[in-house]
Amino acid sequence: MEIQQEYETQFIKGVGPQKSKILASAGLKTYEDLVYYFPRSYLDRHSVKRIGELYHTLFSEETNDKSSSSTLKQIKFRKEYTVVGKIVQKTTRYLSSNRQMLIIEITDESNARANILFFNRIELFSKIYNRGDYIAVSGYPDIARHNEINFVHPDIEVIDSEDVEYYRQGGILPKYTLPELFIKAKISQKSLRKIISGALEKVDNKIDETLPEYLLQKYHFPPKIAAIHDLHFPENFESLESAKERIKFEEMLLFFIAIFSLRQVQIKSQKGLIIPRNSPSVKRFYKQLPFKLTNDQIHTLQDIFTDFNSGIPMNRLLQGDVGSGKTIVALIAMLAAIDAGYQVVLMAPTEILAQQHYNTIMNYLKDYDIQISLLLGGLKVSQRRELLAQIADGSSQIICGTHALFQSDLEFNKLGFIVIDEQHRFGVTQKAELIELAKRSHIDLQIFPHALYMSATPIPRTLSMTLYGDLDVSVIREMPKNRRPIQTKVVFDENRDTVYEFTRNQLKKGRQAYFVYPLVEKSEKSNYKSAVEHYEYIKNIFQEFRVGLLHGQLQPSEKDEVMDKFLNHEYDILVATTVVEVGIDVPNATIMLIEDADKFGLSQLHQLRGRVGRGEHQSYCMLFTKSNFQYKIKSRRTDPNERIAAIKRLRTMEETTDGFKIAEVDWEIRGPGDILRTRQSGLPEFKYINLVEDVEIISKSRNAAEEILQNDPRLANFENLPLWQSLKKYLANDVEFYGIA
Repeated sequence: MEIQQEYETQFIKGVGPQKSKILASAGLKTYEDLVYYFPRSYLDRHSVKRIGELYHTLFSEETNDKSSSSTLKQIKFRKEYTVVGKIVQKTTRYLSSNRQMLIIEITDESNARANILFFNRIELFSKIYNRGDYIAVSGYPDIARHNEINFVHPDIEVIDSEDVEYYRQGGILPKYTLPELFIKAKISQKSLRKIISGALEKVDNKIDETLPEYLLQKYHFPPKIAAIHDLHFPENFESLESAKERIKFEEMLLFFIAIFSLRQVQIKSQKGLIIPRNSPSVKRFYKQLPFKLTNDQIHTLQDIFTDFNSGIPMNRLLQGDVGSGKTIVALIAMLAAIDAGYQVVLMAPTEILAQQHYNTIMNYLKDYDIQISLLLGGLKVSQRRELLAQIADGSSQIICGTHALFQSDLEFNKLGFIVIDEQHRFGVTQKAELIELAKRSHIDLQIFPHALYMSATPIPRTLSMTLYGDLDVSVIREMPKNRRPIQTKVVFDENRDTVYEFTRNQLKKGRQAYFVYPLVEKSEKSNYKSAVEHYEYIKNIFQEFRVGLLHGQLQPSEKDEVMDKFLNHEYDILVATTVVEVGIDVPNATIMLIEDADKFGLSQLHQLRGRVGRGEHQSYCMLFTKSNFQYKIKSRRTDPNERIAAIKRLRTMEETTDGFKIAEVDWEIRGPGDILRTRQSGLPEFKYINLVEDVEIISKSRNAAEEILQNDPRLANFENLPLWQSLKKYLANDVEFYGIA
């Protein structure tokens, strides 16, 4: 016999055992769960447009679009709008023998009308929405042929008539996320508001203050219980904004106190190696460089040598765009470590990139008495045995490699400096494992190696402050003076002959070109172009030139052979997939042509573009995309959000080559969760903060955390008791992230 699970939410008026079970399915098992289930948005007179006002806004946008001379700029990034109206008409129209369209017509006090169009699940929507219903409609409206406002499959919420009156009087209506189970159980926005109101009555005197009184006064924050009330049922927008800021500030404050405290524990318990800055090899290397270091490179080296001499293990992130000169900085630091008698490791996420680093270092240090090794998977047993012996006895001084560096039979000899390239591709555990192997290579097991984490994926400032809160950060924004900006252009199918002719002229000058495709082979599920299929096509178009093919399904040795041939100019054109995103530098390659560019993410497009522009010649990036992206697309089969994002990515690529600006836009489009695997990267799941928009709150909370810990490192003062209790609960909920109880 199955025992019915009881939840305390059933004792709220109007809930009962069945609805409490439904609430529990969404994680709402207690009164506290409910009061912290904050609205996702709010309806108010200021944020909702009258239908008549919306018509004039859209008409104005249409006129501005048509006046633009640039074909690409005519594509408007449509805004989302919300209207509240009453359903006055419901019609089903037959488009073909097996296809229908449901049209729901609404009106409001402006006496204007708008249509809601459904092409799928018509029977369901016809039952849900009826004449006389008041609804809030949120979506991307268009002005149709007969000057009608149309919303296609928007977000709709049925509003009770008394709520409409409350809204019209200036009240603010909270809008909660309603899972499918809630809707089926008839838990509407109105009923959920009543349930949460009931939960607040149950816990009103049981919610403890979590911030010290001096912080509430300093930042003019409301008490915790008042903030919770204002988030659910705000009297005005001033109190709502104050409550939002308080709850976000608290979340980030606890995060920063946690990571700063952990960092202090690490500093006190760990000893760092002393590596002198006046290294003979470094001085020699400086003199032999055929170019001057940029100011950013010099400042970064100063940061690194300060860390080397601090007695504390370096934990530094080096951010720099593609081609900004991070590798030279790392190599200079390596030379200092080797002169001090320590071994160095450079770890890369792919064999191609590890090979490139190995080749680069070999080239720069060919006249130095330094042994450099390359440790990859797939080595012959005899080769591997010999290499492991050289690493173990210390004769191998610089070891470049991939995940093969984690293998259990590998022993280092006084490993003192670790450089991890494209560090976001490695998990927290993998980095910790390499540091542990380095510790074992020293007689004193309390000695920790210095670690430099490099990233060619620029990260917005807010993410640096959070994800890398426990790291020191150096940034190289200044590009070498001999680098010319890559000229980027979005092109369409009708431009193909012109683009090919331009490419042919470049190849005749002795340059080389990449042709990148999203797929390896043709797929029945997608109409995107493939490298294998178009390899023959490109060979036919460019018959007078040599064409190579590179993709991820080739064996590592085959990939290396193709890349080497392209590097040595045995191929003029390389047809490839995104496997070239991280590849060997080919200074002579000046053309990057990306097919179906709308398929790729913004960061990936920027990384691909970075494969050219590595030499002295002007380079170009051509982004091929659908011809109908020149016009407003009305295809019902294409998700409008995806369409808008694709257009925004392409326009951003045309407008800037600054990787940091591109990162900001990419983040706005995709959000941090998509760009970085949060748990893998060490970033917790934030509930309230918006890492793109809440820059000021993040900065304010970080400064507050630093000041609090400076005055009271252990939160032992009586005034910080609420904060200590909050932190204890916070850490208990995320032990996996912080690794401490």
